[in-house]
Amino acid sequence: MIVAEGERLLALGEATGVDMRLLGGVAVRLHAPQLPPALAREYKDLDFAIGKRHAAPLDQLMRDAGYAPHVSFNAMHARERALFFDDQHGRQVDVFIDSFRMCHAIPLSDRLGLERGTVPLAELLLTKLQIIEVNEKDIRDTVLLLHGHPIEDHDDDAVNAARIAELCASDWGLWRTITANLQRCREHIGDYDLDDADSERIAARFDQLLERVEAEPKSRGWKLRARVGERKRWYDLPEEVGH
Repeated sequence: MIVAEGERLLALGEATGVDMRLLGGVAVRLHAPQLPPALAREYKDLDFAIGKRHAAPLDQLMRDAGYAPHVSFNAMHARERALFFDDQHGRQVDVFIDSFRMCHAIPLSDRLGLERGTVPLAELLLTKLQIIEVNEKDIRDTVLLLHGHPIEDHDDDAVNAARIAELCASDWGLWRTITANLQRCREHIGDYDLDDADSERIAARFDQLLERVEAEPKSRGWKLRARVGERKRWYDLPEEVGH
């Protein structure tokens, strides 16, 4: 089971002094001890974040764990990302170094020590919603996150709305993508067989987070970029990486 494999790698990291934090769907699952059947799904791959100082010993840890590095990709992206494969079990591990960079960059380095095992809930949500074409599994994971966690201005078993609002207020492109995807996810709550009380609570949390993001004073750079709007592309197109 891929969730158990994620926990195994976390334990190996802890034993060898390599601080690893899960992100992606498996991280969302670990934060959902009471998983509603309607929000369950299969997980294919593992995603981790590490700080730059732990990047050097990572390669050996992954080899010892039974994974082979994607040599050319890792050499080309050594400062920000690494890929590893376990062909025997058909597993892929994607490791992000200091920040999560796909359609948008989500800084992680100063926040990796806040949670044990995963990145904080705010960053977990942001990494799910930073993709331009959010898919069903990301919507499902986002709904699951807000099913189990309130919206607060702190990280104590809550989605830190202050952190999300701060990042969005300084980057118009990130704000544009995150707010659009929050609205999109909210519209799909009814796709899942949840009881009325759960659906209403989740919808209220989406509304609360959107309101918090909108209320945050925007930076001068945000306002200047907002004038250009969608006439200029506001996101990156991450490369597809095969084995």
